[in-house]
Amino acid sequence: MPTINGKNKGLFMQNEIESGGKLPVTEEFYSLQGEGFNTGKASYFIRLAGCNVKCDFCDIKQAWDVSAAAMTDVEAIIERIIPTKAPNAVITGGEPTIYDLNHLTQSLHRHNIKTFLETSGTLEISGTWDWICLSPKHNLHPLESSLKAANELKVVIEDESDFAFAEYFALQVSGECLLYLQPEWDRRHETTDKIVEYIKKNPQWQISIQSHKYLQIP
Repeated sequence: MPTINGKNKGLFMQNEIESGGKLPVTEEFYSLQGEGFNTGKASYFIRLAGCNVKCDFCDIKQAWDVSAAAMTDVEAIIERIIPTKAPNAVITGGEPTIYDLNHLTQSLHRHNIKTFLETSGTLEISGTWDWICLSPKHNLHPLESSLKAANELKVVIEDESDFAFAEYFALQVSGECLLYLQPEWDRRHETTDKIVEYIKKNPQWQISIQSHKYLQIP
């Protein structure tokens, strides 16, 4: 058997990434889900690096840089989660669906950990999910398959034009998909009251607040 070094090592690593055995992790932490339907639930967060959308208002821009992330074996991630007794794992980014997530979700489910995905929906979704939160962005729209798979549509509101943007995608998700409007954090003082009034007139929507930022937890 040839030694894994040089070119062989590079090919081995690439195969591991493509198969989902290794993932570029920019951070991991155990906290509470701060927004959307699962707000308040104890969850282990796995933030993957790399993004094909790159929104101006993104507050985790450091997650765009794959070269700064640690290429991490999926089983090593699982070993760190188990002692926390976290019942849920949130896979986020960046844009996590850049990668094959089958291995990760299968490993999580083997340990009875529920899987929550945060995605822009712009790429095909791999893996097996207990909850999919889809947050569409202006500069790259979600795929039809992602919209149909979503359990939750969460639209970030920067200004009043975003209400029409939200309604456009609300027509494309399933009838069971929950609908959320979330103030963009830096503009929350300008938009929150408008969101409240909008929901009062359109009660199929609910408000999502970034509670973790108010609580100052990760």
